Amino acid sequence: MEGQATAYVWVWLPGETDPVVAGRLDTAGTIVTFAYGQSFLERHDRMALYLPELPLQSGPQQPLVGEVAGCIADAGPDAWGRRVIENRRTSQGTPEFTDLGVLSYLLESGSDRIGALDFQTSPSTYVPRESGDATLTELAESAERVENGIPLSMQLDWALLHASSVGGARPKALLADGASRVIAKFSSTTDTYPVVKGEYVAMELARRSGLDVATVELVQALDKDVLLIDRFDRVATGGRRSMVSALTILGLDEMTGRYASYADLADVVRARFTSSERTLREVFSRITFNILCGNNDDHARNHARNHAAFWDGSALTLTPAYDICPQPRSGQETAQIMAIGRDGYRMSQVVGCVAHASTYLLTSREARSIIDHQIDVIHSNWNDVCNSAALTEVDRARFWGRQFLNPYATYDY
Repeated sequence: MEGQATAYVWVWLPGETDPVVAGRLDTAGTIVTFAYGQSFLERHDRMALYLPELPLQSGPQQPLVGEVAGCIADAGPDAWGRRVIENRRTSQGTPEFTDLGVLSYLLESGSDRIGALDFQTSPSTYVPRESGDATLTELAESAERVENGIPLSMQLDWALLHASSVGGARPKALLADGASRVIAKFSSTTDTYPVVKGEYVAMELARRSGLDVATVELVQALDKDVLLIDRFDRVATGGRRSMVSALTILGLDEMTGRYASYADLADVVRARFTSSERTLREVFSRITFNILCGNNDDHARNHARNHAAFWDGSALTLTPAYDICPQPRSGQETAQIMAIGRDGYRMSQVVGCVAHASTYLLTSREARSIIDHQIDVIHSNWNDVCNSAALTEVDRARFWGRQFLNPYATYDY
């Protein structure tokens, strides 16, 4: 493993506005171990970074699965973030960005990452990697430069790095919008249709369907669409909320993530989540809405997208969804990445969801009521939401019946 050998984990504890050092990460061959600091273990308000992964005990702890503990991996840069880091190193005259290693990527990504963790080279002094005062237009321009393989300017690269752990490979940035903080998702230079507008439509229809989703706004920068998504991992007083992905919740890593299933997630919800029955209904509703709007990019590491959770040291609480994005589709038959039923059923059809409703503590009648309501909301709100997104007739026709309410989704329902 190349790159940084040691890094210190800093955490915002519940109710606090400043981070404290929690412990140290060390490379040990092909894995990264974590050890809590003694000063952290002696705090009255100490909190395990996540259980059962990292219990509050002395000494180095090896990851239960994979290269590094899942709650640490969740705070690491996603595909887009790694691309920005590699661009930044090139702009600094350091082109050898391959095989940086886990800790180097953690230390080179922005401090305003999703969740309540950050990583430093010092155990005693916290120095945030600031984003500067880049405008939305400057960020959009910088994102385009990264996509085109053009090195960033030094004054703008940090701003993009603050989107390094949001999840996914599409261009994005984190920024302040007045008193609130938002995720800005940009159009890609490779888009062949209005992807950002499609996500806005899906998110707004999901909200109108009664799902718990983040507030979104559609704006323009460089004459291109930008989706602004309110962040829910930040506290108005300046604190941060700890979060973990479904992959971490299920005790899996990137290599074993293909075994993740909604059925297994439902088991964890019953055992460890707050408001378990209501949460199971929400999970089921997100599954069916994803199917109805053509979003099958629902893998378990999809960071705080549809199935991540807040962690308070003892219990989990489902976060709002903020990445319901219809996927490109030319035909009809398709499947979700995560299996819906215990028998491995994963086809993108709501009739199959009804057949597996009991997994989510729902009756067939309750499941059908949820689906019927979602279908009705999509039909009755389609034109209004498309108008607010300024979608052309051609683009509406492209989405309708292909991503949104594809006949395969409701076949035999």
